[in-house]
Amino acid sequence: MNLDSFREFCLAKPGVTEELPFGPDTLVMKVAGKMFALTGLESTFFAVSLKCNPEKAQELRASFDFVVPAYHMNKTHWNTVSTHSTLSDAQWKEWIDDSYTLVVASLSRQKREELRNQP
Repeated sequence: MNLDSFREFCLAKPGVTEELPFGPDTLVMKVAGKMFALTGLESTFFAVSLKCNPEKAQELRASFDFVVPAYHMNKTHWNTVSTHSTLSDAQWKEWIDDSYTLVVASLSRQKREELRNQP
């Protein structure tokens, strides 16, 4: 996965916006105003930070050397995944979907309904 395919995949999801709230170097993907994915734009390599439930976050870190606690994020809930990994695009998409779904589940019922009703 690269930056373009990451952006395309994320932006195809209902209610997703991209922002630069931390300055021009960090792209943040949000759903209903809540972050579910971040990536650096000026880094020498492409990596993505994704939200994850605490148990799965630990499991992924133990299983894959390219998954580490996310820098400047709550390390209980966020992992950074390097694209220098052997991860397939399908696995990348699954992990992005998991992050998106986790954040959507934390939204109010009204916000979830609004997302379901988007084209």
